[in-house]
Amino acid sequence: MYLHAKQRLSALTKAAGAAPLKGGLLGLEKESLRVAPDGSIAQTPHPAALGSALLHPWITTDYSEALLEFITPPMGSATAALDYLRDLQHFVYLQLEGELLWSSSMPCVVAGGDSIPIARYGTSNIGTMKTVYRRGLGYRYGRTMQVIAGVHYNYSFSEDFWHAFQQIEQDTGPLQAFISEKYFALIRNLQRFGWLVPYLFGASPAICKSFLAGKQTSLQEFNENTYYSPYGTSLRMCDIGYQNSLENEVGFKASYDNLDTYVSSLSKAIETPSSRFEEIGVKVDGSYRQLNANMLQIENEYYSSVRPKQVPQANEKPTLALRRRGVRYVELRSLDINIFDPRGISETQCRFIETFMAFCLLHDSPAISPQERSEIDYNLDAVAYHGREPGLQLQHNGDTLPLQQWAGELCNAMESFADSFDDNTAHSNYRDALQQQQAAVADPEKTLSAQVLAGMREHKEGYFHYAQRMSKQHQQYFLNMKHDAAQFEDFNRSVRESLDKQHAIEAEEHGSFDDFLKNYYAQTI
Repeated sequence: MYLHAKQRLSALTKAAGAAPLKGGLLGLEKESLRVAPDGSIAQTPHPAALGSALLHPWITTDYSEALLEFITPPMGSATAALDYLRDLQHFVYLQLEGELLWSSSMPCVVAGGDSIPIARYGTSNIGTMKTVYRRGLGYRYGRTMQVIAGVHYNYSFSEDFWHAFQQIEQDTGPLQAFISEKYFALIRNLQRFGWLVPYLFGASPAICKSFLAGKQTSLQEFNENTYYSPYGTSLRMCDIGYQNSLENEVGFKASYDNLDTYVSSLSKAIETPSSRFEEIGVKVDGSYRQLNANMLQIENEYYSSVRPKQVPQANEKPTLALRRRGVRYVELRSLDINIFDPRGISETQCRFIETFMAFCLLHDSPAISPQERSEIDYNLDAVAYHGREPGLQLQHNGDTLPLQQWAGELCNAMESFADSFDDNTAHSNYRDALQQQQAAVADPEKTLSAQVLAGMREHKEGYFHYAQRMSKQHQQYFLNMKHDAAQFEDFNRSVRESLDKQHAIEAEEHGSFDDFLKNYYAQTI
């Protein structure tokens, strides 16, 4: 079934040497809610000691002033990326005054959407745009959904790999066009098989009742403050979690056939009015409620478990960056925070995902039909709610297939890819990472979600008290660490430089926000 992927890997090995997959770059992004000691969402502003959230390269905020985002530069190994992520969080913990970084994806003690402070980025036009965009998200979907946290896995294959791959595919066109085409093939397969990620690494099988704010739910009651799904894996990834339901509410679906159709579909959504969002208003009593009343305010509003990425220059639109320079890397967004690892993601997870991405890149990847799109959506929701249920059937090519059988076949097909990363050395880090997940396929109790529920039962704790206890353990882990003086001086330098840059931008700002926004949307090639 997955023979072509193995054949391509074998051809690459002959063309490029023993380890054709090596040399890729990994960057990690981790979101973490700042919370008060009682677990409630912090009401304090983004700490000045962390620099400018607008311009610091590695420490910023996501939706809320309280939702920190840690960003690593692209690194040559999982170990290096994880060390950098660890050091960032260590640095931040030394600047916090009694607050915790929440250890799980789902927020707790949510006192209604109005209690969630929207992120602020200063008085510049670009800073204002970022805040207004977030204000618009709150009006469109509610603030509570926007403070769900996750980990993003950003990956690019090496230039040597792309040259070898283009050669064995006998493609004679421009290299970047080939790279973009194959990255979209990877993205389609990450969607086809993407349910495997929440099955293995979902860590949100329960939520605090406060998250639902009294709304009706089909979830079961775990105790007086917790709802859960007995076989759930990632409630973050299902329809009660981080989904903006654009497909159902405004009738939009991005196309992943190729770079042109993807950019065109997003661009059209940004330009197409939505009667639902027009009811909100755009500029009301002189204040912006949202950037526009269209299906999307900007590209990032469209939620997807995986995105093609290019680094924008200055205030360049992301779709324009993609159209001009092609796909640079792929961002996998379906990872819950790993509550058992203070960093939020483990080395084992990173190695497995790298193997998974290589397999998905080399496996056949036809365009996604409307029927398959429906199957993809069904499978992701089924696994999020019921992934560990014995005998769970997923939809597959118009039929059904047991999750355990399908997951087992995928993992078995990845074995040669793991071996290629290990390069037949004395180390078997990638094969070990794969074998751990094969064990979790055979025994669902070894998945992260099962371990979360087992921990809650063992300690007789609901989701809030369990996550709070783990948050305090992680806090002690970071506070007890010794720090690298040179690394921390580099972080402090970035703090100072980011604040200086923000002050300079604000001092030199000219032109109204209305004109800035008009010019932003008017960008063309």
